[in-house]
Amino acid sequence: MAELDPQERFLALVEDHRRILYKVARAYGRTASDQDDLVQETIVQLWKSFPRYDARYPFSTWMYRIALNVAISFQRRESTRHQHLTAAGDEVLQVVGEAGSEPTEEIELLYRSIAQLDDLNKALAMLYLDGHSHAEIAEVLGISTTNVATRIGRLKERLRDHLRDMEA
Repeated sequence: MAELDPQERFLALVEDHRRILYKVARAYGRTASDQDDLVQETIVQLWKSFPRYDARYPFSTWMYRIALNVAISFQRRESTRHQHLTAAGDEVLQVVGEAGSEPTEEIELLYRSIAQLDDLNKALAMLYLDGHSHAEIAEVLGISTTNVATRIGRLKERLRDHLRDMEA
């Protein structure tokens, strides 16, 4: 079987892992337009960095790292631009599910709670909810596995309290 050229290989990998792009964009983008911009910026950055990708490691881990770095930079840039706008509101959760699916009320509340978190905890919540192991999360975020476990415990408690307050 013939080996794919780099562009074909890149496109195939991005296609296989595209859900990561949308999850990160949903967690960090305020509006559907922001989320689209974030997906595009991430793809551009992935392509620019692809020559340095080491295929010995999972593509998903590499993609998460780049997507989170792009998202955090994007969010900082956008929050400076939107300083005078209201805090995250319903538009933050405009697109929660996959295209065409309606989010449940519980999912909307969860995303609203996650939107209130700082960048590291937001990434941690997203990776945890995506089913990644503590070791995988540690690798993506550059922190120890023990630190991940501790932070997840605190994060669950914090989100539980926030959700309880929102329902009261």
